[in-house]
Amino acid sequence: MEKTIIKGTGRYLPPRLVTNDTLTQWMDTSSDWILQRTGIEQRYWVPEQGGVGSSDLGFEAAKIAMERSGWKADDIDLIIFATLSPDLFFPGSGCLLAHKLGLTSTPALDIRQQCTGFLYGMTTADAYIRSGLAKRILLVGAEVHSTGLDISTRGRDVAVIFGDGAAAVCLERMETDDKAGILAACMHADGSLAESLMTFAPASRENPRLDAKMLAEGRHFPTMDGKNIFKNAVRRLPEVAGEVLKKTGMPLEAVDLFIPHQANLRINQAFAKAMDIPESKIYNNIQRYGNTTAASIPLALDEAIEKGVVGAGSTVMFLGLGAGVTWGAVLYRFGV
Repeated sequence: MEKTIIKGTGRYLPPRLVTNDTLTQWMDTSSDWILQRTGIEQRYWVPEQGGVGSSDLGFEAAKIAMERSGWKADDIDLIIFATLSPDLFFPGSGCLLAHKLGLTSTPALDIRQQCTGFLYGMTTADAYIRSGLAKRILLVGAEVHSTGLDISTRGRDVAVIFGDGAAAVCLERMETDDKAGILAACMHADGSLAESLMTFAPASRENPRLDAKMLAEGRHFPTMDGKNIFKNAVRRLPEVAGEVLKKTGMPLEAVDLFIPHQANLRINQAFAKAMDIPESKIYNNIQRYGNTTAASIPLALDEAIEKGVVGAGSTVMFLGLGAGVTWGAVLYRFGV
């Protein structure tokens, strides 16, 4: 039977370290205030002068993942690039990444599922692989949030949360009868909650898409109804975790590690409590990186593999909720 397996992973963080104390020079906040509400201690941002886009970060992560997988660029049948912060309004960052890899005809697909970008990307890749349309797929999640944040007291509730970064996963078709690879997935969306987490402008439904009034009002910066997002996350994540387990018939105890999207440490702790999962089985690194959106789950996965937290025979659940709102879970088992 054809299965989708993870051949290799890689991550890349820009070198500019921004601690909670660093943020106090731009806004009325404190490290304790940020830590209490989010669990975040620091994050990494691209250089302040700009010139670095999501495809640049993705390129660095992709090179590491490809080297670990033994892939050359020509081995890639499809690039799936997940980001809410593309280098340009259009074209997509996947095409820019392909060019950086030296590719001239490999298809590239950008997806805009924000915090669930990796989950949607994995399920899309799985469909391509199982249908025979591709054998090797490079899945990248990359974000440059820092250049789009309101780094002031007005925008502090959102600005303190986000970090820049990228992670890549090489997905490959494998013929096996073992219970390995992507075992099951469940994806959902509810657009009625779109305004709970959004960036309004530039907006194609407006003419002009961005004007002086929108700039003055800060409508080109992200806004969030934190309480509503938190409430939905702590309800939806246990639901979708149970749903994906039901698809496979596996008990909760069979999952060795849960890797949730790193949106807020308090959300992940609430999920663990609701599911009665020991916190040792929940992988969190938001403390060091902040919320890197589409990059957060694969970044955590790469770390977990590097540290030996997961490996041959491990069963892992990836799950998250984010803007859209969208939410989902993917159950994956490493081969022995």
